[in-house]
Amino acid sequence: MRYSTQVRPISYLKANAAEVLVQLTEQREPLLITQNGEAKAVLQDVASFEETQQTLALLKILALGNQEIAANQVSSVAEVAARLRTRKKVG
Repeated sequence: MRYSTQVRPISYLKANAAEVLVQLTEQREPLLITQNGEAKAVLQDVASFEETQQTLALLKILALGNQEIAANQVSSVAEVAARLRTRKKVG
């Protein structure tokens, strides 16, 4: 996705805020806001933001899992099943 087509100055946002929100929701593409010719912010709709946050959370879980594998901090399925059975009997 190329963001260069979705660039607007802050004055455009100020003058067209309601329209920008509708466009963000319908197109689900982020909008880059500039101030004095420099990129300052990125606006996106809430659904896209939530999807991004969920994706980042999953990637973090995968990265942590890879770190545990690299550090040899892993258990076999049989070991995990045995621990779960023990917890179930105790609880």
